[in-house]
Amino acid sequence: MQFDSFSAFLAMGGYGFYVWLSFGVSSALILALIVNSTQGHKQIIKNIALRQQREAKLRQVRKQKSRPNNIQNNPSNEVSP
Repeated sequence: MQFDSFSAFLAMGGYGFYVWLSFGVSSALILALIVNSTQGHKQIIKNIALRQQREAKLRQVRKQKSRPNNIQNNPSNEVSP
């Protein structure tokens, strides 16, 4: 299709409104999808980091709780007469 002028190109033979509206809506939806995916990815990375921090703290607490028990219950630490 050849157009005589830029305004004829925009009019698209009377269907310009529908053509450009569909391009605009499609572009907006693709942009929204990209933004949403990027934000979701960042949120997932943040959640993983928080979970790793929590697990590290739990491991540290478990180690601290198990150390006194090992010292008290370990007969090899007792002095023999």
